[in-house]
Amino acid sequence: MKQFLVLCSWFLVVCSRSVVCSSLLGLGCSLVVQASSAEEPRTKNQEQGTGAATPFRPEAGKFPPLEKAHSYRGELVFVDHANRRGSIRVQGSGMFFRNDPHPFAMLPYGIVRYHGAPADLRDIPLGTVLHVRAFLPPEPKISAVPVLPINSKNLDANHNRGAGIAPAENHLLLLEDEPSYCLREGKVWKLKEVDLKNSEGMIVASREPKNGEDEKTVDEKMTFDAATRFWRGRECLWIEDIIAEGIWPADGKRSLDGQAVLLGIIWKPTPDGIFTRFHISDIWLDDTAMQRASHNQSETHKAFIRSRWLPAWIDAVEYGKFGRATVTATLFGGMDDSLYADFKKDVGALMNAVENTLKHTHGAYGPAHMASRGTVREVTKSDKNVPLGSSGIQIRFETDLIIEGIRPGRVVRVRPVNWPQVQVPREEYLNDNLDDRFPTPSIFPKY
Repeated sequence: MKQFLVLCSWFLVVCSRSVVCSSLLGLGCSLVVQASSAEEPRTKNQEQGTGAATPFRPEAGKFPPLEKAHSYRGELVFVDHANRRGSIRVQGSGMFFRNDPHPFAMLPYGIVRYHGAPADLRDIPLGTVLHVRAFLPPEPKISAVPVLPINSKNLDANHNRGAGIAPAENHLLLLEDEPSYCLREGKVWKLKEVDLKNSEGMIVASREPKNGEDEKTVDEKMTFDAATRFWRGRECLWIEDIIAEGIWPADGKRSLDGQAVLLGIIWKPTPDGIFTRFHISDIWLDDTAMQRASHNQSETHKAFIRSRWLPAWIDAVEYGKFGRATVTATLFGGMDDSLYADFKKDVGALMNAVENTLKHTHGAYGPAHMASRGTVREVTKSDKNVPLGSSGIQIRFETDLIIEGIRPGRVVRVRPVNWPQVQVPREEYLNDNLDDRFPTPSIFPKY
């Protein structure tokens, strides 16, 4: 096994120094390659990959500025939800289907949004087209995914794939689906024309500002089929319903006069030699329908966080006698407001150390086994210049028995005592051994 790991390491290093990155892009192995120290040349932003011209590496204890993130989009093709990582087929300038899955890892404070609401990676179906805002690995030596040369997004991957499909910025601050992106940016899709035959066809549409501001837009052709869902108010409609109401023709083309909607977008193999044509999975026809989808996803995520605890990092620790301490922590952002509202002065709470994938450590029976118990003594909130990733909320937590993992700069999870105490699945916590943070073949039973 040791020889195999050495060989894999050598192979990944070779790949990282070449223009062929395909062997790096799967997540079958959790090996880490030291990043190249080469400076990345400044390049003109492209639609499929934009952001800061100079790559940015976040610093420990600081939330990185969103404007310095590199942005791109692509199809979600793999998820390792327990380790908050996965792979995306990044849209580039070439044949989309040829692009290798590109690994990504969520930053500890990284935010996932689905249907306009907070989400976990496990909530997003494979195939969903996602928008990414990402940075270089903060700590390359402990990166959960391969570390690439800094200029890798400028390299042409050949084989009709083009450049931009393997950016070194693979640690994500924000991952969001199409409706989440549009809601955040104040945009809608305007439907121009539909061409329908046998319950499938093509739509011409453009993404535009909702307020009608002039902005250069590009018409995009996307496919749909009988599985495409139409959401209107409290209804879920199918194509046959839309045809029966006379909104769309049973056959042929019809102008849609710029109807404003929100779209769920996925990718699937396309005929006719078109390699980068996306597919419409959902059409939200009005605000009520979108709000209902957001509410459902929000409730799903709130229940998830209450069972896994809310993540934060430690700003300061004031040590007392005999294990006592007062901990100042900043709660991470992107959660529903009702979760933050449960953190109140003089409420009992538990705090447990986690590592950067937010897996609980220090305990063999789940998060509460070795957690420090105490009381929230103070809650403060800042509304000024709160960076993405932070809630702007600080708590002061007093405990009479602080554990080793609660130190300044470290990541923790914390819950008020009115949240349920449950045991998380085995793959979501560690038995104090950080070397076991990623699965190996030894996790499988021996029959």
